[in-house]
Formats: sequence, structure tokens, C-alpha cells
Amino acid sequence: MKLLSVVCPVYKEAEVIGDFYAAVVAVLNGLRGYDYEIVFAADRSPDRTHEILNEIAATNARVKVLHLSNRFGHQMSLLAGIDHSRGDAIVMMDSDLQHPPELIPALLEKHDEGFDLVLTLREPSRDSGIFKTWSSTLFYRVINLLSDIPIAPNAADYRLMSKKVADVFRTQIRERNQFIRGLVGWVGFSSCYVPFEVHGRAAGKSKYSVRRLLHFAVDGVVSFSKKPLQIFLVLGLLIAGLALLHAAYTVMQYFLRAAMPSGWATLSVIVSFLGGMQLAGIGVLGLYIGAIFDEVKGRPHYVIAEKINF
Repeated sequence: MKLLSVVCPVYKEAEVIGDFYAAVVAVLNGLRGYDYEIVFAADRSPDRTHEILNEIAATNARVKVLHLSNRFGHQMSLLAGIDHSRGDAIVMMDSDLQHPPELIPALLEKHDEGFDLVLTLREPSRDSGIFKTWSSTLFYRVINLLSDIPIAPNAADYRLMSKKVADVFRTQIRERNQFIRGLVGWVGFSSCYVPFEVHGRAAGKSKYSVRRLLHFAVDGVVSFSKKPLQIFLVLGLLIAGLALLHAAYTVMQYFLRAAMPSGWATLSVIVSFLGGMQLAGIGVLGLYIGAIFDEVKGRPHYVIAEKINF
């Protein structure tokens, strides 16, 4: 039989992790032709998530738990799960029941047809708030405008990848600020999409604050595009050209009128505008330098405090 690995990042899900496990196991026990393992990659949580996962693992040897030593984030938890999974196919899904486990057979069916990547697309849900819908739409428009790697709008971190693709992530793609949603498009291979409707959270709250969402979006742009730097180069050249034209006009006015024209307000606006543009450009440059700094330090992507059932 083939082996299916289900990789689940976990952080502060004590209220729902038991129900999630029961729902996933009910689906996995009904699969034909596949044995399975469930790999929970758990960031350090302040609630009882750690204890509950240990209790689940004690009842089922197919459940493996990676307790990370700190909160390394959703993307690094996914990477930890990929690194420690053994499956011929790997399904990644959130552990809050918003990714429906009953979709797993459909993902495997596409994989058995020959696809190395089976990606999912979120369909509009009545439970989605206006801000979340608007911000998600804006995010994908911006990143597709700036990036050379197109990302399908409403793409989710619910996906299946073959062992061949997983080996690429384990051995070749080891950058520090990984944006896996974009990397799965960058690696290529045969892929397809399966739509699904996001379920409402069974319990708990989203762990993505506005600050973390912005950080996630910035990582995506910096990882896949140099266009912000190119935009500021073009703006700099354009503004420099306008400044030269203004200087020529000022010199002509001086010789024609024998006095400098009044225009302190205009000068103040120009100086303020240029100062703001320079600071913004330095900020964008700083994002890329920060990404280089993270790579040069060479710190591990995550640190494991404890392994269970490995």
C-alpha cells in the first residue's frame, strides 16, 4: 500500500484539535490503497495543545508529533512537517477544521491521475467577513502584479504534493523566509486545482492578526519579486528628470526677469515629496537587505524540542 502523510501545523488549538483529529481519522480509515500517518507540527502554545496532542499520540502510533521549541510560524511548521514525513503523497491542511477533511479522497484521486501537485482554491463563503474578503483580494492582486510567478486568487495552504516535490523542499529549497504558497508554483511539475468551501471555525480564533497578515504579504512580495526595487529606480529617474527641467526653467526665469520668482510653498512641497520618496525607497531596500541578513545568519528554520512516535 502507498503511504499518505497528513501534515498539520498547530498553534493554540486546544479547543478544536480533538474534534479535528476525529474528523481526519474518520476519513483516512476509509481510504483504499493508502495507509496513513498524521504529522502534527506544533508551535509552542500557551494552552493545553501540547498535552492533548500527547494524549492523542498515545492512542494511535500513526500519529506523530513534532513539538517545536518556540513559535516559528505557520510556514515553518509546514516545512517541519514536510521534512519529517515519509509518505508517497503529502497532504497539508490547517488543524482548525476550516479545511474539510472529506476533500482528501478527491485530492488523492487527482494525484493518482498523475498530478504531482493538487492545489485547492477557496470558494466564497457566507462566513467570510468583508475585511477578510477585501484584504485577500487585494493581496492576490498586488502579488500577481509584482511577481513573475502567478498565484491563483483564493489559493489555500490546503494541498497535496508528491514525494518527488517534497524531496525538492527537503533538499533544495531551504531559504529562510519561505512563502510556500508561491514556491509550489515556482517548482513547476504537473498540477491541478480543486475548489472547496471554507468551513467556519469549530472553536477558537484565527491566529493571523493584521500584523502577521502584513508580514506574510511582505514575505510573499520580497520572496518572488524585485519589482518594488525597479519601481523606485524608475521613480527616481523620473523625478531626477523633472528636477532637471525645473532647474532649467528656474535659470531661464532668472535671466529673463533678473530676479528669482517666488515659490517657497512649491519648494517646500517638492522637498517634502522627495524626502518621503527617499525614505520609502530606503524602507523597500531595507526589506530586501533584511531578507539577505536572514539568509546570511544561517539559523535553522525551526528547532524541535520533542518528537513523539517517530
